[in-house]
Amino acid sequence: MMNDFLTEDTKSIILLCGVFGKDRSEKPLSLAEYSSLVRWLIGVEMRPGDLLQKENIAEASKGSGLDKQRLESLLGRGVQLGFAVEEWQRNGIWIISRSDTDYPVRYKKHLKDKAPPLLFGVGNRSLLNGGGLGIVGSRNVDEEGEAFTRQVAELCAYNRMPVVSGGARGVDQISMTAALEAGGVTIGILAENLLKKSVERDARHAIADGRLLLLSPYHPNARFSVGTAMGRNKLIYAMADYGLIVSAEHKKGGTWAGAEEELKRENSLPVFVRIGSKAPQGNNKLLDLGAIPWPESIERDSFKQQLFDLVAQGREKRNKNRKNLSLFDFQPTHEVVSIEKQQPADEPVHEEASVIESESKMEESAGTIYQAVLPVILNKLDSPTTAEDLAETLDVNKTQINAWLKKAVDENKVVKLSRPVRYKKKNSECRSDFG
Repeated sequence: MMNDFLTEDTKSIILLCGVFGKDRSEKPLSLAEYSSLVRWLIGVEMRPGDLLQKENIAEASKGSGLDKQRLESLLGRGVQLGFAVEEWQRNGIWIISRSDTDYPVRYKKHLKDKAPPLLFGVGNRSLLNGGGLGIVGSRNVDEEGEAFTRQVAELCAYNRMPVVSGGARGVDQISMTAALEAGGVTIGILAENLLKKSVERDARHAIADGRLLLLSPYHPNARFSVGTAMGRNKLIYAMADYGLIVSAEHKKGGTWAGAEEELKRENSLPVFVRIGSKAPQGNNKLLDLGAIPWPESIERDSFKQQLFDLVAQGREKRNKNRKNLSLFDFQPTHEVVSIEKQQPADEPVHEEASVIESESKMEESAGTIYQAVLPVILNKLDSPTTAEDLAETLDVNKTQINAWLKKAVDENKVVKLSRPVRYKKKNSECRSDFG
């Protein structure tokens, strides 16, 4: 029996995406496959927990394009999951999914449908709100880079800014240890061995003090791989307010790849980089990609304001460059919002915001022909019909059908039934929404 402390949604997601037990007969869903399934769930207004009901699996398979037998096999691993969860719980490890209320909003906003479906964690869950400075760098850092890392981590601790890093040897470990030793707060995003790291003496003390959160999108006993390390990089940036690269090799290694990925992101985080005569060549090359030079001197009591001002100056410079473009060079760009006016981190964000936006635009464009097709739709809804069947009958894209059906329901011309979701023309014989 699965543990009660998991929500129904999380039980379903971990069954679909999780790795546990010795049975490897079916490969868990990849992030892309799970996101495809979520798009279908949104379209039919269902939740992941609804897939624990066997009668919904066939419909989910058809709607998402995933193999029905594979879904049934993955969702049938309840016994193995129960044993795994009990072991994790004994070691203080908790699990949250994208559907849980305390899942990091920063991940949903910054990564959207690329946010990991599952997170394993140990420590202070209130730190899931994130913030602070994400400090990253090479494993083999020089003495100057090591001293720089310690100094910045201590500055963060003094200013009550969390240090976010990856827990790996080198810059990651140095920054996390220095912040904790200075009485600060640290969030470690791990690519391997969450369970092993969580039972280390220093980690246990910091966890007990509420000053450490260890988080990983991977199995608590996962081993290191290049893939897990690369996947972890974006999570470090997304959890913080700013990024700082201490040392990066030019076009080589995970630090460079992670920084390049973030700097090229449309909603990129402000990323600082250490500069100077002894800084690696890669650091200076990152300036060409939009990284911000770390200031040569910092006043401890104005640290936060100084970072804010540097980011604002960088944005002002970019805006001036845009104004210098001729009318013929003009390219539409997304508005840059100041840090002060950004959406609050605790404001709820739908886990598939991009999907919702695309569906909304589709609905607007559908309005011009909606009145013309409505009689045809109503003619097909004398008996309860699914959106998939209606789309197939009318040879129309399912997203388009969902937009029309939603409008018809809002206008009280169509009744939406549930379990499973179907639609029926409104008439005097219609029962409740749960008919």
